[in-house]
Amino acid sequence: MGLVEQHSALNRPEHPMCSVCIANYNGAALLDDCLTSVLAQQGNISIEIIVHDDASTDDSVALLRERYPQVELLASSENVGFCVSNNRMVAHARGEFVLLLNNDAALYPDALVTLLDAAQSAPLPRILSLPQYDWETGVLVDRGCLLDPFYNPVPNLDPGRRDVAMVIGACLWVARDVWNELGGFPTWIESIGEDMYLCCVARLRGRAVQVAGTSGYRHRQGASFGGNRATAQGLQTTFRRRYLSERNKMEVMLVCTPTVLVIPLLALHLVLLVAEGIVLTAACLDTRIWQEIYGKAGTQLIRDFPRLWATRRQEQRGRVASLRDFLRNFVWAHRKLGLLRRYGMPRIR
Repeated sequence: MGLVEQHSALNRPEHPMCSVCIANYNGAALLDDCLTSVLAQQGNISIEIIVHDDASTDDSVALLRERYPQVELLASSENVGFCVSNNRMVAHARGEFVLLLNNDAALYPDALVTLLDAAQSAPLPRILSLPQYDWETGVLVDRGCLLDPFYNPVPNLDPGRRDVAMVIGACLWVARDVWNELGGFPTWIESIGEDMYLCCVARLRGRAVQVAGTSGYRHRQGASFGGNRATAQGLQTTFRRRYLSERNKMEVMLVCTPTVLVIPLLALHLVLLVAEGIVLTAACLDTRIWQEIYGKAGTQLIRDFPRLWATRRQEQRGRVASLRDFLRNFVWAHRKLGLLRRYGMPRIR
């Protein structure tokens, strides 16, 4: 699936401590900020930088070849998506640890030192991240996320809380052997929610998901995929992003929710999702909302159900966490209702 042309980096370390993996598609305008932040890291940490270019149509590959000879470049001949891009980079990586970093993000100077200290001070390997800050305003976006009952991410803003339900894939640190144990990102997700899936599977297997208390990263939210940003005009999103979000949250719920609780939870979610789709379609006078988001997501779930149920059986066989442990980082307020009260109807384009 997509031939990969490899451009070896100058002086690539044989045994780096950390492999920084950056998935890129048409990110020529973003890469300088991202890579400069990685190259400016404090501490004497041996790192390698790997960029997977997903058949960009801009000048990304030329920029990387000309300005960043120290970057290991994997250039795909076909657009394969975010999950495959990251899986390829980690398979190519040599580091003991891997940091998945979005091309629209930039690390604080002490980010890698902070993550490495947190990883090495823990008794067991875990998934880690850093506080996320908005690129333009510098406002704290989250310290990882909790989940509501229907797997909507709820930003954690509590500086005293380290354990979370999931961390955003824009800055995700994990030991390479743990990534391989968890199976990496599932390709059937395509994009949006792959980080949630990985973190939920990790917690099913007794792995902690945590956020370091200091340092951080800046993020141009939605720059690499579109949408996912609150503005003065309200919540902005796209048809594609909203469809993938709704579909993938349901699929993660089906695969990862422990015990028979999954059946009534999924049934209730489907009822609420149909109601949401009808109301939003009517309020916006736009039938595309039902056709391209809600109806499409529900139909796809039905089509994928046999495969998802088989995946569920496999993942639940490896579960060591109790239902109580798995739900410890859930909150019971419905995230979407809170967003609706705060921002009104989302703007979909």
